[in-house]
Parts: sequence; structure tokens; C-alpha cells
Amino acid sequence: MNNLSLSPRLQKLVDLGESGTDILHGELKNLMHDTETRLSGIDDGPAKDYLEGVLDAYATVYQLTYELAFAISDRHKLTNL
Repeated sequence: MNNLSLSPRLQKLVDLGESGTDILHGELKNLMHDTETRLSGIDDGPAKDYLEGVLDAYATVYQLTYELAFAISDRHKLTNL
């Protein structure tokens, strides 16, 4: 049995037919903003280093969502010629 479930907000986006890459892109944007906000209130030290690493990881996956979206769009253009 799968115990994973989406938050109601994300499930609504799925139900409305949003693509997974668009949902992930938006959620990563929210996570990045939250992390940047947390970083603004932290002095140098291990906690700041950790959050900067988290932000870097989010940014890497955020960029990947763009690359995937463009690759999928290009594929659709080629198959619809």
C-alpha cells in the first residue's frame, strides 16, 4: 500500500491537468523562496552553510525542470509535423 499522498493544493493541480514538470517547477520556486527567506535571518555558520547547500540543490533541480519542459515541447513539435 502506498502511504504517499500529495497536499490538497498539489492534488488540485494534478486534477486540473497541470503537467508534472509545471507542478514541480512551481513547488521548487516556493521552496527556493522559503529557503532564501530563512537564509536572510541566519548569521554565518553551519546552519547557513546547510541552507545554502539546500538552495543550490533546489536551483539545480529547478533548472532541470526548464530543460525537461523545453525537451518535451520540442519532442511534441517534431511529432506533430
